[in-house]
Amino acid sequence: MASAGRRPGPTTTREEIREAARQLFAERGYHATTVRAIAARAGVNPALVHHHYGSKEQVFAAALALPFNPVDVLRDVIATGPRDEVADRLVRFFVRAWRSPDTGPALQSALRGAVATEEGTTTLRQFAEGVLVPFAAAALGIPAVRVAAAVSHLLGFALVSAIVGVEPLRSAPEDEVVALYVPGIRRLLQGSAEQ
Repeated sequence: MASAGRRPGPTTTREEIREAARQLFAERGYHATTVRAIAARAGVNPALVHHHYGSKEQVFAAALALPFNPVDVLRDVIATGPRDEVADRLVRFFVRAWRSPDTGPALQSALRGAVATEEGTTTLRQFAEGVLVPFAAAALGIPAVRVAAAVSHLLGFALVSAIVGVEPLRSAPEDEVVALYVPGIRRLLQGSAEQ
Protein backbone atom coordinates (compact mmCIF):
# COMPACT_ATOMS: atom_id res chain seq x y z
CA MET A 1 0.00 0.00 0.00
CA ALA A 2 1.34 3.43 -0.94
CA SER A 3 1.90 6.02 1.75
CA ALA A 4 -0.64 8.81 2.16
CA GLY A 5 -0.46 11.36 -0.64
CA ARG A 6 1.85 9.31 -2.84
CA ARG A 7 0.78 7.54 -5.98
CA PRO A 8 1.99 4.00 -6.70
CA GLY A 9 4.34 3.37 -9.62
CA PRO A 10 6.72 5.74 -11.41
CA THR A 11 6.44 9.24 -10.06
CA THR A 12 6.00 12.47 -11.94
CA THR A 13 4.72 14.20 -8.82
CA ARG A 14 7.39 16.90 -8.76
CA GLU A 15 6.62 17.97 -12.33
CA GLU A 16 2.85 17.80 -11.73
CA ILE A 17 3.20 20.04 -8.67
CA ARG A 18 5.34 22.51 -10.63
CA GLU A 19 2.82 22.62 -13.48
CA ALA A 20 -0.11 23.03 -11.09
CA ALA A 21 1.73 25.88 -9.37
CA ARG A 22 2.54 27.55 -12.68
CA GLN A 23 -1.13 27.45 -13.68
CA LEU A 24 -2.39 28.73 -10.33
CA PHE A 25 0.17 31.54 -10.04
CA ALA A 26 -0.84 32.66 -13.55
CA GLU A 27 -4.57 32.41 -12.78
CA ARG A 28 -4.65 33.79 -9.24
CA GLY A 29 -1.36 35.58 -8.64
CA TYR A 30 1.20 34.89 -5.94
CA HIS A 31 -0.79 35.94 -2.86
CA ALA A 32 -4.00 34.10 -3.71
CA THR A 33 -2.22 30.85 -4.48
CA THR A 34 -1.76 28.56 -1.49
CA VAL A 35 0.24 25.38 -1.05
CA ARG A 36 -3.05 23.61 -0.34
CA ALA A 37 -4.49 24.83 -3.67
CA ILE A 38 -1.37 23.74 -5.54
CA ALA A 39 -1.63 20.30 -3.94
CA ALA A 40 -5.31 20.04 -4.82
CA ARG A 41 -4.66 21.00 -8.45
CA ALA A 42 -1.83 18.44 -8.65
CA GLY A 43 -3.95 15.79 -6.92
CA VAL A 44 -1.50 15.25 -4.06
CA ASN A 45 -1.29 15.78 -0.32
CA PRO A 46 0.04 19.26 0.66
CA ALA A 47 2.85 17.49 2.52
CA LEU A 48 4.23 16.37 -0.85
CA VAL A 49 4.46 19.98 -2.02
CA HIS A 50 6.57 20.74 1.04
CA HIS A 51 8.56 17.53 0.55
CA HIS A 52 9.47 18.36 -3.05
CA TYR A 53 9.85 22.14 -2.80
CA GLY A 54 9.99 23.15 0.85
CA SER A 55 8.06 26.41 0.67
CA LYS A 56 5.70 28.46 -1.46
CA GLU A 57 8.67 30.66 -2.49
CA GLN A 58 10.53 27.63 -3.77
CA VAL A 59 7.47 26.37 -5.65
CA PHE A 60 7.19 29.83 -7.22
CA ALA A 61 10.84 29.76 -8.29
CA ALA A 62 10.32 26.32 -9.80
CA ALA A 63 7.09 27.38 -11.54
CA LEU A 64 8.94 30.26 -13.21
CA ALA A 65 11.81 27.87 -13.98
CA LEU A 66 14.20 30.06 -12.01
CA PRO A 67 17.55 28.38 -11.48
CA PHE A 68 17.56 29.44 -7.81
CA ASN A 69 15.26 30.80 -5.11
CA PRO A 70 15.70 34.60 -5.06
CA VAL A 71 15.00 34.80 -1.31
CA ASP A 72 17.74 32.27 -0.58
CA VAL A 73 20.15 34.30 -2.70
CA LEU A 74 19.26 37.54 -0.90
CA ARG A 75 19.62 35.84 2.47
CA ASP A 76 23.09 34.59 1.53
CA VAL A 77 24.22 37.89 -0.01
CA ILE A 78 23.14 39.83 3.07
CA ALA A 79 24.56 37.36 5.59
CA THR A 80 27.91 36.39 4.07
CA GLY A 81 30.09 39.38 4.72
CA PRO A 82 30.30 42.97 5.91
CA ARG A 83 27.15 45.06 5.55
CA ASP A 84 29.00 47.76 3.59
CA GLU A 85 29.82 45.15 0.91
CA VAL A 86 26.26 43.91 0.33
CA ALA A 87 25.93 45.94 -2.87
CA ASP A 88 29.21 44.54 -4.21
CA ARG A 89 28.14 40.94 -3.53
CA LEU A 90 24.63 41.48 -4.90
CA VAL A 91 25.72 43.15 -8.14
CA ARG A 92 28.46 40.59 -8.78
CA PHE A 93 26.05 37.69 -8.16
CA PHE A 94 23.44 39.30 -10.42
CA VAL A 95 25.84 39.96 -13.29
CA ARG A 96 27.30 36.45 -13.09
CA ALA A 97 23.88 34.81 -12.89
CA TRP A 98 22.58 36.61 -15.97
CA ARG A 99 25.76 35.91 -17.95
CA SER A 100 26.29 32.30 -16.90
CA PRO A 101 25.46 29.63 -19.48
CA ASP A 102 24.06 27.58 -16.59
CA THR A 103 21.61 30.18 -15.21
CA GLY A 104 21.37 32.98 -17.78
CA PRO A 105 19.07 31.27 -20.30
CA ALA A 106 16.62 30.22 -17.57
CA LEU A 107 16.58 33.76 -16.11
CA GLN A 108 16.02 35.27 -19.54
CA SER A 109 13.19 32.85 -20.25
CA ALA A 110 11.60 33.54 -16.86
CA LEU A 111 11.74 37.32 -17.32
CA ARG A 112 10.36 37.14 -20.85
CA GLY A 113 7.57 34.84 -19.69
CA ALA A 114 6.77 36.95 -16.66
CA VAL A 115 6.28 40.15 -18.64
CA ALA A 116 4.67 38.60 -21.72
CA THR A 117 1.20 38.40 -20.17
CA GLU A 118 -0.80 40.42 -17.67
CA GLU A 119 -1.07 37.36 -15.44
CA GLY A 120 2.69 36.84 -15.50
CA THR A 121 3.34 40.48 -14.72
CA THR A 122 0.85 40.41 -11.84
CA THR A 123 2.40 37.28 -10.38
CA LEU A 124 5.94 38.66 -10.60
CA ARG A 125 4.86 41.99 -9.11
CA GLN A 126 3.07 40.28 -6.21
CA PHE A 127 6.13 38.14 -5.49
CA ALA A 128 8.43 41.17 -5.57
CA GLU A 129 6.10 43.36 -3.48
CA GLY A 130 4.99 40.70 -1.06
CA VAL A 131 8.16 38.65 -0.58
CA LEU A 132 11.44 39.91 -2.06
CA VAL A 133 11.27 43.63 -1.33
CA PRO A 134 9.90 43.30 2.23
CA PHE A 135 12.44 40.59 3.05
CA ALA A 136 15.42 42.66 1.88
CA ALA A 137 14.08 45.86 3.45
CA ALA A 138 13.64 44.16 6.82
CA ALA A 139 17.01 42.39 6.65
CA LEU A 140 18.82 45.62 5.75
CA GLY A 141 16.71 47.91 7.94
CA ILE A 142 15.91 50.31 5.10
CA PRO A 143 12.67 51.55 3.49
CA ALA A 144 11.15 49.18 0.94
CA VAL A 145 11.20 51.90 -1.73
CA ARG A 146 15.03 51.83 -1.64
CA VAL A 147 15.06 48.07 -2.25
CA ALA A 148 12.53 48.44 -5.09
CA ALA A 149 14.71 51.12 -6.68
CA ALA A 150 17.77 48.86 -6.43
CA VAL A 151 15.78 46.03 -8.05
CA SER A 152 14.81 48.37 -10.90
CA HIS A 153 18.48 49.16 -11.55
CA LEU A 154 19.39 45.48 -11.62
CA LEU A 155 16.45 44.52 -13.83
CA GLY A 156 17.41 47.38 -16.13
CA PHE A 157 20.83 45.78 -16.51
CA ALA A 158 19.21 42.39 -17.20
CA LEU A 159 16.84 43.82 -19.79
CA VAL A 160 19.37 45.95 -21.65
CA SER A 161 22.31 43.56 -21.43
CA ALA A 162 20.87 40.04 -21.49
CA ILE A 163 17.46 40.38 -23.15
CA VAL A 164 17.99 43.18 -25.69
CA GLY A 165 21.76 42.64 -25.91
CA VAL A 166 22.85 46.28 -26.16
CA GLU A 167 26.58 46.71 -26.71
CA PRO A 168 28.98 47.55 -25.22
CA LEU A 169 27.20 46.66 -21.96
CA ARG A 170 26.44 43.13 -23.12
CA SER A 171 30.10 42.19 -23.53
CA ALA A 172 31.75 44.56 -21.04
CA PRO A 173 34.03 42.75 -18.57
CA GLU A 174 32.34 41.69 -15.35
CA ASP A 175 34.57 43.87 -13.17
CA GLU A 176 33.74 46.92 -15.26
CA VAL A 177 29.99 46.29 -15.05
CA VAL A 178 30.19 45.69 -11.30
CA ALA A 179 32.17 48.92 -10.85
CA LEU A 180 29.53 50.84 -12.81
CA TYR A 181 26.53 49.51 -10.88
CA VAL A 182 27.81 49.13 -7.32
CA PRO A 183 27.92 52.83 -6.34
CA GLY A 184 24.24 53.39 -7.18
CA ILE A 185 23.09 50.15 -5.61
CA ARG A 186 25.21 50.87 -2.53
CA ARG A 187 23.64 54.31 -2.09
CA LEU A 188 20.18 52.78 -2.29
CA LEU A 189 20.82 49.83 0.03
CA GLN A 190 22.79 51.76 2.62
CA GLY A 191 20.52 54.76 2.59
CA SER A 192 23.33 57.29 2.26
CA ALA A 193 25.07 59.14 -0.51
CA GLU A 194 28.47 58.02 0.76
CA GLN A 195 30.09 54.62 0.34
